Amino acid sequence: MEPSMRLAASNTCKACIRLSAANAARPPLSRPFSKAASSRPLRKTCSSSPTTHSRRPVPSIETSNRLSRPISLFGRQSKTAEDDIVGLGSAASYESQSKTPVLRPDDLFHSFTNSPIPEIRRRAAFIRQHAHCPHPDHQPTRDPSSANTPTVATGSGVQAPAHVDFECPDCGIPVYCSEKHWAEDYEAHLQICDTLRQINEDDHDLRSGRFFPEFEYAGPQMEEAAVNMTNWDTFLYTRQFEAINDDRSMRQVTRLLTYPVTIGSILHELSPYNIRKGGRLTTEGLKSLSALRYTLHPPRTGSGETIKGLRPEAPPVRIFILGARAESSLPRNVWVQLAHLFPRGKFHLIFIGPESMTNRDDEFPLPPRTPSNPFGAIVEDRVWPTMKISTIVDYYHTLHKTGQFYPYDPYFDCFVMFHPGLGHPASSHEWSETVPLLLETKAPIIVTGYTQYDMDRDIEWVRKTCGGEFDMLMEPGENIFRSLRWDLNDLDPQDISCGNWGVWAFRGKRYEATTKSTE
Repeated sequence: MEPSMRLAASNTCKACIRLSAANAARPPLSRPFSKAASSRPLRKTCSSSPTTHSRRPVPSIETSNRLSRPISLFGRQSKTAEDDIVGLGSAASYESQSKTPVLRPDDLFHSFTNSPIPEIRRRAAFIRQHAHCPHPDHQPTRDPSSANTPTVATGSGVQAPAHVDFECPDCGIPVYCSEKHWAEDYEAHLQICDTLRQINEDDHDLRSGRFFPEFEYAGPQMEEAAVNMTNWDTFLYTRQFEAINDDRSMRQVTRLLTYPVTIGSILHELSPYNIRKGGRLTTEGLKSLSALRYTLHPPRTGSGETIKGLRPEAPPVRIFILGARAESSLPRNVWVQLAHLFPRGKFHLIFIGPESMTNRDDEFPLPPRTPSNPFGAIVEDRVWPTMKISTIVDYYHTLHKTGQFYPYDPYFDCFVMFHPGLGHPASSHEWSETVPLLLETKAPIIVTGYTQYDMDRDIEWVRKTCGGEFDMLMEPGENIFRSLRWDLNDLDPQDISCGNWGVWAFRGKRYEATTKSTE
């Protein structure tokens, strides 16, 4: 036997030789097999000798998009569907595995300027153009609105303000104007250096191209299985999420789930916030939330599928999310997690705000304003059988004055504001007309904040604006279901925060009717 033939025979398994001999003995077919059908038996036969074939490069296989692995929109994929995909689309599974990610899990730390991700390099350029050096030798770039403001430079230096240009080698983010100022102020920088490095690695991980199994959410919840809302770990476990054993994956998944779970943790009957000592719920808060819980946890009505089993049903609970920005563009299967917490409840989420459709024109072009749709609302009616989502690009006080959502009922209405910036100097004027109208509805208003200072500033603004015309429903404090991932302010790298860090709630004051004795 020639050396070339001996080499070819040594690299071929016996099963393939027998299959080739059998095919050679058969007469040629008049019609060739399709690509998918012909590749299936060959792949199955060759899989009997994985050791031999692992030494040879496997030829690339072109597959259509139809064979790619679908991700379930409203829950994890069923086992039957997975088996079908394995049987019909082995080439697709190979294609997904053969895609090499941009970054490996052990190679996530890169300086923003020299990052392999173009988006992060552009972000570094933006930070260099807008952020200022926090060294005390520089003059402050803006007047502090409070003596306790942590993000404003309090130095009384004589040097002119300078933009950041030097990247810390430990966190990889531009933080100072020069290496000299970084070294002189290194002790102050150490307080946030580890957190900045964590932000750096999380941003690179999100764009690394890896598969994110933590973003496959749990499906509907069994009514017999109670949800434990003590913390993130017990919640994900009792909701039957796939186990998340990595801290970075936990930070990524909570960054999205914090929005629906924050609302659900307050409205749910098993809420961790209660009226007991340290539970942060006030007496007025128990009254308001009990009304909503009565609607969201209705008793069984005994209805059936026939006409005799028809029963009257309560309307859906309207949750007005005011000043909507990033939360309005979340994947809809994230918001469906709120519906899963209330198996017999119904929701109508209404996103209202001038930025509620930012960067989403390609997804949902704004409809024209017609007499039947005067505010150009975008209605997503089939998000889930018990959930509908509407988006309106306008200010709430404009809608309130027209009576678009009138009447309001404390049993069916609730307002939510994620990081509204009520007391921020740049945005407080936008809320001065809205908040008094919210108090007139007597419906609960849930507010979150980025930090303790941000939350205290909002509360102080409400006290000054509304006087004593509101009741505190939930005392301010840290949100149990805050985002575990920290975020960076590109305008000030010293300002780090996390989504929905704190939460509190208030409502327009109610006055009990009193009767005067006639005696």
